[in-house]
Amino acid sequence: MAKTSSVVRNEKRKKLAAKWNEERKRLKAIISDLQAGPVDKEQAMRKLQAIPRNASPTRVRNRCQLSGRPRGFVRRFGLSRIAFRDMALEGKIPGVRKASW
Repeated sequence: MAKTSSVVRNEKRKKLAAKWNEERKRLKAIISDLQAGPVDKEQAMRKLQAIPRNASPTRVRNRCQLSGRPRGFVRRFGLSRIAFRDMALEGKIPGVRKASW
């Protein structure tokens, strides 16, 4: 089980990223716009830099929903490899079974 503080911190990052998502998109569109003047781009860059660092979606870490483990994450199921294997062997994930050939 991951430290509770790590899991909580990551949840805060998710909420912050969702909150600032539209504003970040708007500012980035202004910065990359070829028609925008240099003054507008400069203002947009300053506003983008003023947004909290943890509002960036790249700072959100994929973690297992059951254990909070950050490594060995299976994106399709939202579980770590260990939790995925345990649940698959117990038959708790529909449509998944152990391969044999």
